[in-house]
Amino acid sequence: MSKLYLSLTETQSVKNILIVRKHNQIGDMLVSIPMYSALKKKFPNAKITLVAAETNYPIPFFEINPYLDDVIIFKKSSLMNIIKFFVKLRKKKYEIGIVPSTIKISRTSHIINFLSGAKVRVGVRKIDNVCNKSDILLNIKSDFEWNKNKVHQSERNLDVVRQINCKVSEAEIVKIMYDSIRKDNSFAEKFIADHFESCNKLFIGIQPGAGKKENMWPTKCFAEFVERLSRKINFNLLITCGRLDNEIVAELQERINKTKITYTVETNFGVNKLAGILDKMDLYVTNDTGTMHIAGLTKANVIALFGPTRAYEWAPRGKNKFYIQSGTDDVNDISVKEVYDLSISILNKKNL
Repeated sequence: MSKLYLSLTETQSVKNILIVRKHNQIGDMLVSIPMYSALKKKFPNAKITLVAAETNYPIPFFEINPYLDDVIIFKKSSLMNIIKFFVKLRKKKYEIGIVPSTIKISRTSHIINFLSGAKVRVGVRKIDNVCNKSDILLNIKSDFEWNKNKVHQSERNLDVVRQINCKVSEAEIVKIMYDSIRKDNSFAEKFIADHFESCNKLFIGIQPGAGKKENMWPTKCFAEFVERLSRKINFNLLITCGRLDNEIVAELQERINKTKITYTVETNFGVNKLAGILDKMDLYVTNDTGTMHIAGLTKANVIALFGPTRAYEWAPRGKNKFYIQSGTDDVNDISVKEVYDLSISILNKKNL
């Protein structure tokens, strides 16, 4: 194994790398970007293919991950689809196959990685007290104590490829994350000018929706927060939302309409346009959801609200990225005062 490892991973001969990752929604993809970057840094001539699970909605893989060369969706709808999938997979002749397993250990992912024909197969042997029952299909593997040591998802992904000497520095990670998504600045400037009469006010955004109900801070709390903030400072407000947030936004609008706050609602941003908008915000208060992760890659001051999900694992990273973790694991127990006080503290540091 040592000769094989050296011949493949210590030279420029690696042409194809496979990553098998069952969890591939926007947040999952964004936190794994440093891992992809580390692989490209070590193996600049290699093409990286991701095997992803089928989702209920399209994921803009190439918009959010500039290091990806190909994506193959694994569909279990029929035996014929599975056969076609493996035929396509094996054509690439992968030298390295990686199963990150940073969210959950998947037996199917390990089988796919093994049957791909990859010679070097990298993954985890054990996570804290959970053993990988499929580790026999790996030939480079280690034990990790990610939960015990409260390790962020981006570091978990990097830990896996550090086993084959793929590394990036902290300074590199900051640049990698900011540069990973193209920001449509011209669109953002025009949007702000078109939707707000005064562009000299602070620009603040909120994200009241989320993919999971348990991640949603109550709409009445968002309304109370912006109303209270409006008594202290003048600002333009943008409410960002997803396709399924109509009911939440309608309730929020009904509450905000009773105030004099200037606001607009937008649901149709693509990733690049949204990133451009968020990059110009003075403050963005968001639930734990996909747009939180996009905001984490911008210059915006971000406050992320966490209930049952662990902030140490998923919160955006950076000197102007903040989070509030519910002490009871219930997002409803985060008080408006906590969010307001942190917001004022952040904005005061900007001398605004």
